[in-house]
Amino acid sequence: MPSRRGAFVATLLGTVVATAAGRSLRRIAIAEHSMQPALSSGDFVLARRVRSPRRGDIVTFRHPERPGMLLVKRIVGLPGERLVIADGQVHIDGATLAEPWANGPTLPPMELEAGDDQVLVLSDNRSATLADSRMFGPVATAALEHRVLVRYWPLSTIGRPG
Repeated sequence: MPSRRGAFVATLLGTVVATAAGRSLRRIAIAEHSMQPALSSGDFVLARRVRSPRRGDIVTFRHPERPGMLLVKRIVGLPGERLVIADGQVHIDGATLAEPWANGPTLPPMELEAGDDQVLVLSDNRSATLADSRMFGPVATAALEHRVLVRYWPLSTIGRPG
């Protein structure tokens, strides 16, 4: 648990950086474990508006069925791609996706397809949640809000998340 002074310094640092960079940066507190090992509950990150989504980006967007909930997930499928989950692995357009970030097998087996203006997102900690494209399907690229740039708290883990 961060000390009050450490949490204050981290919050102040995040606020100063976000203010200096304009409104395109956002400070985000990670509240759950669905993105472990890249991000954990209690981490604080800075994120920038999404310009062009790329596979592997960690992005934020509103839950399609609960707009008050901000989700943090990883882009695995790009516009126009077909994703197949089989034997615990993700396959994009027939090729097995190398996922160094994935924590555990990807279940259940299914097929998803992203439209021309959509992406497919998954949690890194696959067994922790299904609140990703496995549950609600593709996400419109226009709905993507921010791309995570750097973790700044806790201080011992400062840097770009995996």
